[in-house]
Amino acid sequence: METVNIHQAKTNLSLLLLRVELGEEIIIANGDIPIAKLVPFRTSSNRRASLGQDRGRFVLPEDFNDPLPKEILTAFEGDEK
Repeated sequence: METVNIHQAKTNLSLLLLRVELGEEIIIANGDIPIAKLVPFRTSSNRRASLGQDRGRFVLPEDFNDPLPKEILTAFEGDEK
């Protein structure tokens, strides 16, 4: 990830945007302090395509919604004597 100063960003904005469009991320800094990051714009439709991509990698245990064992409840809630 390249860092450019504000003057470079103003002078070369079109070129920087072409690079960002290809997937690169660019930091804009004021001196040595980063102040902004140019990143490719992703529409919400891209997010939708990623939903469910991990399907089948995790199996939900059958006892997932069962009450917790007494010793675990006590650890969370304390002893109610």
